[in-house]
Amino acid sequence: MPTQHTDLQQFLEQHPDIEMFEVILPDLNGRQRGKWIARDKIEKAFAGSLKLPISSLAFDIWGRDPEALVFDSGDADGLAVADINTLVPVPWLKRKTGQVLLSMSEVTGEPCAYDGRNVVRALMERFQRLGLTPVVACEMEFSLFRQELDEQGRPCHTQSELGATMGAGSTYGIEAMQDVSDLMHDIYDACEVQGLPVDTLIKEAAPSQYEINLYHQDDALRTADQAFMLQRVIKGVAKRHGYRASFMAKPFGDQAGNGMHVHCSVIDKAGANAFNNGTEEGSELLRHAIAGCLAGMADTMLMFAPHLNSYRRFQRGSHAPLAANWGYENRTVSVRVPADKPQAKRIEHRVAGADANPYLVVAAILAGILRGIEERLDAPAPIEGNGYEQSEPDLPTQWFLAHHRFAHSEFVGRYLGEPFQRTFSAVKLQELDEFSGQISALEYETYL
Repeated sequence: MPTQHTDLQQFLEQHPDIEMFEVILPDLNGRQRGKWIARDKIEKAFAGSLKLPISSLAFDIWGRDPEALVFDSGDADGLAVADINTLVPVPWLKRKTGQVLLSMSEVTGEPCAYDGRNVVRALMERFQRLGLTPVVACEMEFSLFRQELDEQGRPCHTQSELGATMGAGSTYGIEAMQDVSDLMHDIYDACEVQGLPVDTLIKEAAPSQYEINLYHQDDALRTADQAFMLQRVIKGVAKRHGYRASFMAKPFGDQAGNGMHVHCSVIDKAGANAFNNGTEEGSELLRHAIAGCLAGMADTMLMFAPHLNSYRRFQRGSHAPLAANWGYENRTVSVRVPADKPQAKRIEHRVAGADANPYLVVAAILAGILRGIEERLDAPAPIEGNGYEQSEPDLPTQWFLAHHRFAHSEFVGRYLGEPFQRTFSAVKLQELDEFSGQISALEYETYL
């Protein structure tokens, strides 16, 4: 606490013009909950005296209470505690503003077991007991649309150069990046202000689709925080430029969807990459980690693809995997081992959509790796060539099937905790029931 108090005072001295702070609690859907707090009251966010209903973590995607949980618990308050490592200015707002991320605890002081940040922390501690530390980086794809919608309520592309009308987005196109250079420079500048380590900015495959990659960190919670904050930066800066940035997994059925690829390695107590044994194949620990990721992939699909639209992304030949498989330098599988120098040996987990909660994506991957290492699981043979042709689809690519696997998974309960499993299941079931009760225009057109 003394160090945290000193760091807060230094921040306030460095930013005397900040009037208001947004204290942000990432909920289970990765949405921003919380409060605005005036400058002279911000210290209470760090002192453990800021209260929020603990159900704030478990709102559904529309911000409604999960009825199955709230009434049973009496909708009690929890303690929301700010993390000084996430205290930054918000450079895209008109008024001088700061932001800081919160974690939720029970009123007893015990960390809330279904707070995504706490779930990641608990997994990091389990790695530490093995003398290991995960090193993680996120790649974030997003779509950049005009603010207005078309006459059918669909988003409108911002990219209009040759090929865009055919579903081609000028992949890696430098001229396409130049067309949105003012926006991209402002995003990059905002990331610098917030300490987000941007590695590359890329034009992606679909029209109006882009990708921003973050540099790896040896703190998995920091990685998840940075991915969450990056989404906020992209949306905030885009809005200031008159655009709508979206992380929707599949905005258009016939065009590439938005993914969140996660790179992960593990270092030992000496700081060496434990996946590296000096060979192209990598170490035995790498094989255990891959096996664990594959073994738990179907059970955690709901964490990688949490929404109805998430499952539109999983189509054959779409670079979104349909099977729990892996390979070296192969983008047709769910877990890829990129070609790189041996000391950079790592996995690239390719399942999650950009619409997923970064904390839950990181947690699911860490849980899989941890299980593979602890149980010394054996990975199958790597896939060479087209993984779609060689592996039968075995991942649940329908929302209700993914929910069923998650809700009844022994692996999820054991590695991510029964309170998290129960709460996230209830949130997703409430959303699933809502969509199940809605009749689409296509159904009327077809059956009426």
